[in-house]
Amino acid sequence: MSQDADICGWARQSEIEHRYHDQEWGLLRTDDRTLFEFMVLESAQAGLSWRTVLNKREGYRRHYRNFEPERVAQFGEKEIEAMLADAGVIRNRAKIEASINNAKHFLAISTEFDGFANFLWSFMESRVIVNRPKTLADIPAETDLSKQIAKDLKRRGVRFFGSTIVYAYLQATGFVNDHLETCPAYQRCIDLCPGVWPSA
Repeated sequence: MSQDADICGWARQSEIEHRYHDQEWGLLRTDDRTLFEFMVLESAQAGLSWRTVLNKREGYRRHYRNFEPERVAQFGEKEIEAMLADAGVIRNRAKIEASINNAKHFLAISTEFDGFANFLWSFMESRVIVNRPKTLADIPAETDLSKQIAKDLKRRGVRFFGSTIVYAYLQATGFVNDHLETCPAYQRCIDLCPGVWPSA
């Protein structure tokens, strides 16, 4: 793993956050299954720490059928009750019901745009946004972009996915590179995803 002195400060709080930072955060992911997974997880985080979500990720994978949106869209009261009875996930009925609702709209958007990533790219000219923050204080909680996407998603029926959650989602899935400039993952994310980076 990367050295603590170099990586983004939020990732130094625990082993699971450190590992997630090094292996996943900010690495561009464009496949529907992963993009749906992070829609569920980021929405579930609202009001909680990301560490809490990471610690329950296996429970989510189990209940959400490895995050296949086609299957989640078919969930009913039986699946909801099973999750409400399991401490392996965040037992919040509103969030669980929203995730099932969102699966249906995720599929509709993916069909319309030939992939959910193309929906996101439509706001971004198909280029990753690189912010080059020097400190954590330089990283915003939301942006005009996240507000635009959140507004459009709300119009389409997506719930529990406001602009702050959208921005965290874009960071996590690599559509925005908010690794600190000093962080080894900053350049690694660029090197692993050629062709979608703005010119220097």
